[in-house]
Amino acid sequence: MSGIYKLKKAWRYLKHFGWKEFWIHVRDRLEPEEIPYDPWFRSHCPDEHELERQRQTQIPGEPLISVVVPVYRTPEKFLRELIDSLQVQTYRKWELCLADASGDDDSVERVLQTLPSDSRIIYKRLENNAGISENTNAAVAMATGDYIGFMDHDDLLAPQALFRVAEAIGKKGADLVYTDEDKVTADLKKHLQPHFKPDFNPDLLRSNNYITHFLVVKRTLIGDEPPLNPAFDGAQDYDFILRMTEKAANIVHVPEIVYHWRTHEASTADNPMSKLYAYEAGKRAIEAQLKRRGLEGEVTLLPDYGFYRVRYAVPDRPLISVIIPNKDHAAALKACVSSLQKADYDELEIIIVENNSTEAETFALYEDLKADPRVRIVTYEGGFNYSAINNLGVSQARGEYLLFLNNDVRGDIGTDWITEMLGMCRRPDTGAVGAKLYYPNDTIQHAGCVIGIGGVAGAMFVGLARSRSGYMHKASIIQNLSAVTAACMMVKTAVFREVGGFEEKLAVAFNDMDLCLKIGRAGYRIVYDPYAELYHDESLSRGPEDSEEKVRRFQEEIEYMRTEWIDILKNGDPNYNKNLSLKKWNYSLRP
Repeated sequence: MSGIYKLKKAWRYLKHFGWKEFWIHVRDRLEPEEIPYDPWFRSHCPDEHELERQRQTQIPGEPLISVVVPVYRTPEKFLRELIDSLQVQTYRKWELCLADASGDDDSVERVLQTLPSDSRIIYKRLENNAGISENTNAAVAMATGDYIGFMDHDDLLAPQALFRVAEAIGKKGADLVYTDEDKVTADLKKHLQPHFKPDFNPDLLRSNNYITHFLVVKRTLIGDEPPLNPAFDGAQDYDFILRMTEKAANIVHVPEIVYHWRTHEASTADNPMSKLYAYEAGKRAIEAQLKRRGLEGEVTLLPDYGFYRVRYAVPDRPLISVIIPNKDHAAALKACVSSLQKADYDELEIIIVENNSTEAETFALYEDLKADPRVRIVTYEGGFNYSAINNLGVSQARGEYLLFLNNDVRGDIGTDWITEMLGMCRRPDTGAVGAKLYYPNDTIQHAGCVIGIGGVAGAMFVGLARSRSGYMHKASIIQNLSAVTAACMMVKTAVFREVGGFEEKLAVAFNDMDLCLKIGRAGYRIVYDPYAELYHDESLSRGPEDSEEKVRRFQEEIEYMRTEWIDILKNGDPNYNKNLSLKKWNYSLRP
């Protein structure tokens, strides 16, 4: 890559982001990888013994996979390497459909004429270049396979790619399969920027087309109509993926890097600004899905190209019951309630659950707070049990929604955080919504949770500067997670009661993780919404876990989680990726 190109690219980014954001992006790129990816990738490639095992393995049903590729004046080197990557596949029941829109340039046809004959390669010269969608549709029309795989004309498949896809089809009955991917330099000397994806994550998909490559879809799911819509050219794959995931009955993610997206100066992989029109088309694709799903929401483009925010409408004003456990710390409680009173949502009842306070200042504050008719004080008589305290608060609640809030959390960053969470929570498929929380020093305290981190569960991106967005911007975009913290969590009241509320055996730790997992098991989604931002001093009232009794209780709670949720702890969090670390919070590679 030329130095002049790099300078031009840097200048474009500087003009787009401004100095502050530009410097943050530069710093992120210059920061050394904890575990360098290229050697990690090479050490995880299957060896010849594994490749031979795959060649000898019988896949149930042996589906024919048609890989469709629209080509347009593809450089000879790139085309040869693409074809080579198909011909070394360990799964051999495939066909490659090349739809050539190169016009009077016959370079693609000349390359094919120099290759050994292979009946699995099907070539068609198109009469004209009708655009990426129509050219791809022409390639799909050539296909005879049971499944259609979509590939760009300058990219590569790993040798095991089609085997892994066929395995997902034959063993799991998938009608849509997608895999992990990375980027590779034009000379194929270095692999970089791996994208380790979660299992199907519809809210993440509305934030970014995270599925992209390698995508394989059952032919009957596509139907007889041309699959790609030219109205979304530039984001035609995004629109297609949104539509297909709505129709698919069994979406399977293969958590393995088997697709290599080649970077060069003309590719979107290296130069996202080369297709600015595509991001506007992506916005329209999301809007189209919202309309199909009967959801009201406003879609906006984020400064980072290819990323979006959906803000869901709140046309009604249901009552929200705010539950705040409290023991002393009057100043923190006052700040917490004050931030509620300043919020742009008034239809609240604020239930403070008093638990063994001893300071006169606390009780004086209670009297002051009761001047607001929305505030009620109820008393929990027993020792500290976070689950039981909150369950008592819920028993007194009248709201359609519950907002669990620690007494050391305050919404001082903006006034619309309750409305933001409500817009998300009121969707039919959603059970609970979590916020993004910061320490007072503007580093992240909570940006969603992953089951298995640290042994049982843990918050992500702890300590990351507020200005930074983390791996694939995951600290700063809406997505589905398996759990969020109850320090600030909104839950449908009906769903909370359906799953039995907080487990009172979990007096201190993991009760929110357990609740979220129960909500997920009941078929509802957990949403992490980073646009609801608050400060959290963390565990002011509880104090340190330093006594023998507390240590023993903590171990018992760990054992409860390991017994109750052994499957997800053993098989891995579906909203994470098995290739990522369970000892660190930053989406770093698993050693």
